[in-house]
Amino acid sequence: MDGTVWRNVVPHLRADYRCVLPLLPLGSHRRPMRPDADLSLRGLGLLVAEFLERLDLRDVTLVFNDWGGAQVLISEGRADRVGRLVLSACEAFDNYPPGVPGRLIATAARIPGGLTVAMRTLRVRPLRRMPGGWGWMSKRPVPADVMDTWFRPAQTRPEIRRDLRKYVLSTPPRRTLLEWADRMRSFDRPVLIVWAAEDRVMPREHGRRLAELFPDGRLVEIEDSYTLIPEDQPRALTRAIREFLRDTAPAPRPHQTAG
Repeated sequence: MDGTVWRNVVPHLRADYRCVLPLLPLGSHRRPMRPDADLSLRGLGLLVAEFLERLDLRDVTLVFNDWGGAQVLISEGRADRVGRLVLSACEAFDNYPPGVPGRLIATAARIPGGLTVAMRTLRVRPLRRMPGGWGWMSKRPVPADVMDTWFRPAQTRPEIRRDLRKYVLSTPPRRTLLEWADRMRSFDRPVLIVWAAEDRVMPREHGRRLAELFPDGRLVEIEDSYTLIPEDQPRALTRAIREFLRDTAPAPRPHQTAG
C-alpha cells in the first residue's frame, strides 16, 4: 500500500498537524531501490529512522497500520525523535509475516516466479476479496482504482518485485522477533494502541498485550473493522488519534520575564 490508505484520515488532521506520508519500499513504491539496499525488516525499520533524521523531524507522533516497523525502531534504539506512538492493528510480537495473507505472499516469494503470478492474480478484481487474502484485510471493499495504484508497481516492474521479495523473505527467527518485542518496554513516552475488534490477521490479544507492554500505553478497540482501520473506520480512528494527541500534549511553558 501507499499513502492513499490514509486518504480518509489525514485530511481531518492537517488543519492542526503537519502530516508526512513516507512511501516505503514494500511493493507500492514507484522507484526501485539500489540492488544492494538492505530491505530486510530491520533495514526498513532503520530506514524510517533515517527518514526522520534527514528531514530533521523531532517530537514526532509516529503512526503505523498493518506494518510493524515500530518494533524494530525501538529495539534498535532509534526512536529518540519519536514523542508519541500510534500502533493501529499492525504486526507485533512474532506475527511476521502477518496471518494467512502474510504467509501466502511469503510462500509465493519462495517459489521461482511465484510473486509474479501472485501479483498478476490481483489484476482480477473479484479475486481481491477472496477469504484469506485481501478479503481479510478490510471488511469493506477498497475502491478498485485505489487498489490498482497499490498493486501496479509490483505487477508491472520486476525491480519492484525484487525489492518486495527481499523484504518478504527477511523475517528473522521467532526468538529474535520476541526479543525485539520485549525491548519495546524501554519506550516510556505515550503510546496509543488502536485495534480492530474483528481483526482476522492481527490477533485481538496482541492489542491488549501491547498496551500492557508499554509503560504509558492505552488501548482503544474499534468495532466493525478488520486490519485496515483507515479504510473501514476512518472517522473512529481519526477521533482516537485526535483525543490521544490532545490528552498527551505537552503542558505549555510558563512565560519568562527578563530580569
